[in-house]
Amino acid sequence: MKMLEVNNITKTFGQHQVLKGVTFSLEQGEVLVIIGSSGSGKTTLLRCLNFLEQPDGGDISVNGNEIFSTASGKELSDSELRDRRLHFGLVFQSFNLFPQHDVLKNITLAPTLYYTSQLKKQKASKSQIKEAKADIEKQGLELLSMVGLSDKVHAYPCTLSGGQQQRVAIARALALNPDILCFDEPTSALDPELTGEVLKVIRSLKEQGRTMIVVTHEMEFARGVADHVIYMADGIIEEEGTPDEVFGNPKSEKTKMFLSAGFNK
Repeated sequence: MKMLEVNNITKTFGQHQVLKGVTFSLEQGEVLVIIGSSGSGKTTLLRCLNFLEQPDGGDISVNGNEIFSTASGKELSDSELRDRRLHFGLVFQSFNLFPQHDVLKNITLAPTLYYTSQLKKQKASKSQIKEAKADIEKQGLELLSMVGLSDKVHAYPCTLSGGQQQRVAIARALALNPDILCFDEPTSALDPELTGEVLKVIRSLKEQGRTMIVVTHEMEFARGVADHVIYMADGIIEEEGTPDEVFGNPKSEKTKMFLSAGFNK
């Protein structure tokens, strides 16, 4: 069974159609890398998958369960949108950490709010809620260890380097244990010397069997980490295939031109 199935997703802003019918699928444990020039629709696609934007058309299924379909004609409520977002974790290019909270609170805030609200609905006791919070904090510490930041538990974002902030953002995206982890240009806001530490974490997640979608401009990294590659241009999938097929033997002239420019940067 496919972990993710995306069928004919469209999205328009005003008079500009950004996504013109995007279709692809993703197996469990697979890493999909999406490449393309600015304005090709990559970020909008990720935002639609994470329901930060609602698609205008198409269908999305996770683990065989349809979570979005315009054919139903039903507008999703705020609570339904929140539930669907739980399937996806998103790492933004600009970190988006909460500056008023320390590193551990940044990681544990969302799961604490979510799970305590669920427990209260179930009329759980105060001791059960306290135990759940302790488990969430323990998991947060484990995630910090995984991204190599155990010594920054109570540091604030303003005291961290860009690479450290992005690693905290990765840990935060993992805190709700999403089915699919999405990265939107995770190194674009980093100096070259800090890029490597973030890419190292993503490689380790691949080794752990995480299902991921990575939008990136790091072509060599993309070739090394991807199981499947999509090249987007003008709101459509211009070309897709294995890394060897797309990077080593592209068929589309647009792909050839993009890769020629990308590898020479």
